[in-house]
Amino acid sequence: MKRRDFLKVSASAVAAMSVMSEFPALAACKGKKSKLKPRDLSFRPDGKFKLLQLTDTHYISGDPRSDRSLSCVREMLEAEKPDLVIHTGDIIFGKPDRQSMIEILAPLAESGIPWAVTLGNHDAQFGSTRAELMEIILAQPGCINQPSVSGLAGEGNSIITLSGPSGVERVFYLFDTGDSVVLKGEEARKCYDYIRTSQILWYKEASEKFRGANGGVPIHSIAFMHIPLREIKSGLESKHSSFLAGNNCEQPCPSRLNSGLYAQFREMGDVEAIVTGHDHDCDYVLDYGQIYWIYGRYSGGDTVYNHLGIEGKSEEKLSGARVFEFARGESSFRTWVRLQGGIIQQELLLAAPPREVR
Repeated sequence: MKRRDFLKVSASAVAAMSVMSEFPALAACKGKKSKLKPRDLSFRPDGKFKLLQLTDTHYISGDPRSDRSLSCVREMLEAEKPDLVIHTGDIIFGKPDRQSMIEILAPLAESGIPWAVTLGNHDAQFGSTRAELMEIILAQPGCINQPSVSGLAGEGNSIITLSGPSGVERVFYLFDTGDSVVLKGEEARKCYDYIRTSQILWYKEASEKFRGANGGVPIHSIAFMHIPLREIKSGLESKHSSFLAGNNCEQPCPSRLNSGLYAQFREMGDVEAIVTGHDHDCDYVLDYGQIYWIYGRYSGGDTVYNHLGIEGKSEEKLSGARVFEFARGESSFRTWVRLQGGIIQQELLLAAPPREVR
């Protein structure tokens, strides 16, 4: 069964304070002023900072097929002891949706570690709206997502900064990539949703303020979202791209629409990696167009399709997570994949592209 058919069937069964100011371009969307307050984190005393990415847990409360998902989350937290956790969506996959959300996020809420999420396309398909789910998520201990902003499309769009003694060194942008959408003239079929103009304006204005506070030099940044941008297809086909590591066992499933966000990333010159989930049988790193296109490792159980084992060769399904490690004052960063059972794969040191002073 093709992936899209399966899902259709399954779904139906600076210091940071220097930029805490108003964003007039965003406010213009509805004629209101809205304030953006980045969540600011710091490096550990040893100068390191570790970020754990979970994705596609597809958890269902009371369903034994979800047992591996919950055990995976717990094992990843214990093994890596991260300083921040970002879950890139499709957190749950059935009713009771609110209880499912609370249960799968409980290990994060109990860990004492700051964490945030980007909602996936399936999360709000089981009774609660995206806004209602985000209200539940924001109420859990440790969550550092930002509340909804007037005029900004989506739920949970957030900015997290990582600061050293001299100010902000890294910015993590979290985008809500939505659910599905019916396009005008194509009413007979849905497609995956796309980034809206208000989100691009939100990012652009924040990026400009960070750069201005940094002497005109863009801040090293990473974008996290559930559904990959459409340009990933071009990257896989381009002779100018480099496949660095990982499994590519299914075609990417982005929206059919090009939102323009990638072009904005290139213009601003700060986003060095786009980190996604969504396609369960992919966990690779692709170097294309001055940006790293990075898939997380599937962190779920058996409520949905998943076929990855050890480098795609093992018959045993192994869930896991992707890890990022940053060092104070360093432009490059490390990433690797941890699988259940302690297996480490894809250990990479990724260099940042040159940044332009404006």
